[in-house]
Amino acid sequence: MSRPRSTVPSSPSSASPEARRAPMGPVRLGPDAKTALAPATVEVSAGFWGARREVNARTSIPQGPGLLESAGNLQNLRVVAGTAEGEFQGAYPFVDSDVYKWLEATAWQLAQETSEDDGPLAADVERIVSLVANAQQPDGYLNTWFQLLKGGERYKDLRWGHELYCAGHLIQAAVAHHRATGRPELLDVAVRFADHIDSVFGPADSGKPLDGVDGHPEVETALVELYRETGERRYLDLAGYFVDRFGHGALGGEAYCQDRVPLREATDVEGHAVRQLYLLAAATDLATETGDAELRAATERLWAAMTTTKTHITGGLGAHHDEEDFGDPYELPNERAYCETCAAIASVQWSWRMALLTGETRYSDLIERTLYNGFLAGVSLDGERWLYVNPLQVRDGHTDPGGDQSARRTRWFKCACCPPNVMRLLASLEHYLASSDEDGLQVHQYVTGRYAADGVTVRCETDYPWQGTIQLTVEETPADRPWTLSLRIPQWCGEFRVRCGDTVYDQTDAPVNDGWLRLERTWAPDDEVVLELGLEPRLTAADPRVDAVRGCVAIERGPLVYCLEQVDHPGGGLDDIVLDTGRPLAVKHRPDLLGGVTTVVAAGYRRKIPDAGWWPYRSAETTDAPPADEPLELTAIPYYAWANRQDGSMRVWLPTS
Repeated sequence: MSRPRSTVPSSPSSASPEARRAPMGPVRLGPDAKTALAPATVEVSAGFWGARREVNARTSIPQGPGLLESAGNLQNLRVVAGTAEGEFQGAYPFVDSDVYKWLEATAWQLAQETSEDDGPLAADVERIVSLVANAQQPDGYLNTWFQLLKGGERYKDLRWGHELYCAGHLIQAAVAHHRATGRPELLDVAVRFADHIDSVFGPADSGKPLDGVDGHPEVETALVELYRETGERRYLDLAGYFVDRFGHGALGGEAYCQDRVPLREATDVEGHAVRQLYLLAAATDLATETGDAELRAATERLWAAMTTTKTHITGGLGAHHDEEDFGDPYELPNERAYCETCAAIASVQWSWRMALLTGETRYSDLIERTLYNGFLAGVSLDGERWLYVNPLQVRDGHTDPGGDQSARRTRWFKCACCPPNVMRLLASLEHYLASSDEDGLQVHQYVTGRYAADGVTVRCETDYPWQGTIQLTVEETPADRPWTLSLRIPQWCGEFRVRCGDTVYDQTDAPVNDGWLRLERTWAPDDEVVLELGLEPRLTAADPRVDAVRGCVAIERGPLVYCLEQVDHPGGGLDDIVLDTGRPLAVKHRPDLLGGVTTVVAAGYRRKIPDAGWWPYRSAETTDAPPADEPLELTAIPYYAWANRQDGSMRVWLPTS
């Protein structure tokens, strides 16, 4: 398959602002976007994220067609297309979306391949794209659940039907496929579907058949991206209609599906976490493209409310299992934390849009925390098993329910939304790492590879997050003008040092403003900047209103949250372990452990609990001396690596008494 390749520019260019705003990626700003920053081009070549992406490319993505075949997703499309006979396979009306997310992941992956022969992966894509195109109805509609199970009826169950949700993932896959390959086949399918939706949905006075929204936001941000890809303004307007239709009772007025209050008036995030986050990503896209100040203010207000009171230390989101939703302010449980992997992905997608819109580093701070912890825990180190939910504690003697909400990694799920979602974020990760503006280049996340924008290319070499040294070398630069290299100083970083040429700064005198270390000069090839971030392990306490972890601390180092696993602490469980905060933390790199990790070693003890008999409560005023505690060396591993060895208990938050 002949197609253009995604490469970092090899020579300086005088790219126009419009060209600079249009690298290939999931977010390509329109020509009139009102945004502080634009996505830059990044190549991830090695290091921590290079290794994780290699597993995704060589293991996770290639196993997709077989898993989709086994689950019946592809067979459903064949039956609808008339090339096979049978009944609908699957438990949910949104199974088509798993196919589309896999197609999107594969498109971003193929864009990075350097082999002249794209091999079986490209052949799988062509085969499945053809299958999707053949399954589409003449008027553009496509949903195998309704075509096979519901007699072809359409849009009769907007609250639960997910028809527009599936359409949104199809559109995003089509945009990715077109940007990565230059081929129109899947984009043509998406345009026909979008035109069909536009002919059906609209305000009550529009003369269109339906005035309503899908119970699961997703099509909104996809329509914005389709507008960016095609230039067709109708898609942007349709996205705006959908976003503003929420909160007016079309879905029963329930918070679960963001229908209790209009987004522009909302003061807190609520309801189903992924639904809320996808809707907010779309609202941010609209504010970016239209300059809608009211919508922008709403997204900033709701992001602040979410991070202040409803975000776990891992970046995870969602407190309740029952409806996969946000809880009350500061309701952040441990063993019952839901923290769906898809919610972590949606958080990254929304926060990146906010970072581009505002230029503020706090959004990239949350992206970093989420990527290294709440997101990456969702896939096993070998890339073959998954977590749908990401608790912060598994108790001793835990009876696992199995299924999608298991605390044990699973090969695939009945509701398999998370695995292909992980695949597509890892495959497109380079598009969330750096940006540019008229002043220069901004590095949001530190990876081994290259950052490029507007005639500038900077090489980065680092062993981050294990080491804090980040070496940046200018490879290409305009010779006739100064520009600014901006480096994000992470929110967690208390001490740092930077050398730029002959000048050395530290945290006391470096030119840092709002989290950006800005270095402006007329650069020359081979100019070097060395940033050293302090990575001393630290103990973190939560806001005292987080009842679930009062009296506990968590261990962190750099962007990583750490946890204890039972396998590292033989002789008992973890429920009785106490951390001794008066003893120093030590760091030990273990190349032999979990693919190579840096552990944190701490002093603690295992409590000896007095026998309480048949009643597990006792007087708070007792003066009886407790049995002598058992000293214990504690070994903490990065949270993302838990559940990769053997079943057992785990905990992030550690009691201090």
